[in-house]
Amino acid sequence: QVQVAESGGGSVQSGGSLRLSCAVSGYNYKVSCLSWFRQGPGKQREGVARIDSLGKITYYESVKGRFIIFQENAEKILYLQLNSLKPADTGMYYCAATPTVFCPGFLDVGAWKYWGQGTQVTVSS
Repeated sequence: QVQVAESGGGSVQSGGSLRLSCAVSGYNYKVSCLSWFRQGPGKQREGVARIDSLGKITYYESVKGRFIIFQENAEKILYLQLNSLKPADTGMYYCAATPTVFCPGFLDVGAWKYWGQGTQVTVSS
């Protein structure tokens, strides 16, 4: 059984930083796409960053240059470094995984097979 667990959320002031972690266990597929999504108050869930099975990284336009996605393969942990945070970044951040070589699109939420429960990020002005 695949389990996905996020951690590292919190409350910071505008301009601050946080590092989110995502531990994936029970995942025995040979290929994987890993991603971070977020859902702000009253908004739809949207993709933030993703890594495909070939190591290609893609960021959502609004976070380019501020967020960094990376993974520790040995421990199967996915990270999201959040820098220069803005109040608009506030929301629940989710980690997702799916066993495909190439990742579904940022708006194709239903195509991602495994999800964590989320970790809250709150940025105050």
